Amino acid sequence: MRNVYIYILVMALVTYAIRVLPLTLIRKEIKSRTIKSFLYYVPYATLSAMTFPAILTATENIYSAAAGFVTALILAFCRRGLLTVAIGACAAVYIVELIL
Repeated sequence: MRNVYIYILVMALVTYAIRVLPLTLIRKEIKSRTIKSFLYYVPYATLSAMTFPAILTATENIYSAAAGFVTALILAFCRRGLLTVAIGACAAVYIVELIL
């Protein structure tokens, strides 16, 4: 039981260090265009990496999940609002589930 507390403590310290070190080590404004552009896209890439597997496993059928995903991509590409994209994807999943 004592090892569990040590594991939790180490995990908390590592998580804290990852968040605090950039603030303490980088005090000046970042002027490199390459680093700025990289840091600009990090949240989008992280969100995509976390969301995409969940999309494909959200339904019982991979085809309905793929239909919802493709519908969402098309609507987002056409610059529709978030609510429209979500409703369209849900409708596509529902229709494919009814068919299959």
